[in-house]
Amino acid sequence: MPAQSPHKDLILVIEDEPDVLDLLRLHLRKEGFSIVEASDGVSGLKLAREKLPSAIVLDLMIPEMRGEDVCRQVRSRATTAGIPVLMLTAKARPEDRIAGLELGADDYLTKPFSPRELALRLRLLIDRSRATGAGDRIRVGPFELDRSSFEVRVKGRKLDLTVLEFKLLVALLEGRGRVLTRETLLRDVWGYRNTSNSRTVDTHVRRLRNKLRPHHERLQTVHGEGYMFRAEEND
Repeated sequence: MPAQSPHKDLILVIEDEPDVLDLLRLHLRKEGFSIVEASDGVSGLKLAREKLPSAIVLDLMIPEMRGEDVCRQVRSRATTAGIPVLMLTAKARPEDRIAGLELGADDYLTKPFSPRELALRLRLLIDRSRATGAGDRIRVGPFELDRSSFEVRVKGRKLDLTVLEFKLLVALLEGRGRVLTRETLLRDVWGYRNTSNSRTVDTHVRRLRNKLRPHHERLQTVHGEGYMFRAEEND
């Protein structure tokens, strides 16, 4: 296992296919990353908690603990919840991608993949994570959000949101007073390039609105356009 350079971002790769691991090791080092490796979910989760890497490349089909469960555990602890996770899998169906993002993954690549694209996506995820780190807390009226722990409180009461619902609420709060189209939300929250599946947005907005009671009326539907979080004077 290579030693981590203090000048390089450390990537944790959780992958059990030797050929894929060799490919990732070669290209990530070529792009200037340091890497630490695990071939099963249990070891990978342990390394995530010990090393606190800059990002995680996570294969879903791994032994000992499924990739989905590793992602859940990473997101469940405050110390690791903010680490960007890029899922890597042979599952290419849209519903598989949605399921991965629901679990809290920040990005999703299907095999076979371009190592160069993967490295670029990792760099973007790390840069975005650092850019938001300086302003981890968002306060809007009675809402207080903590990006580092994915925690939301309304007048001190903690809401039980999924990571995707949290990201959706962040986008709506940051854009409060403006109409956000379904296409915009699919792009900014889900990371979709093909933004034709608007039902995904409608379903998650409906679930989020139910959880925001009694302040749910601030999340408004603008028919034919999209959604808007109503701005108020005390925001």
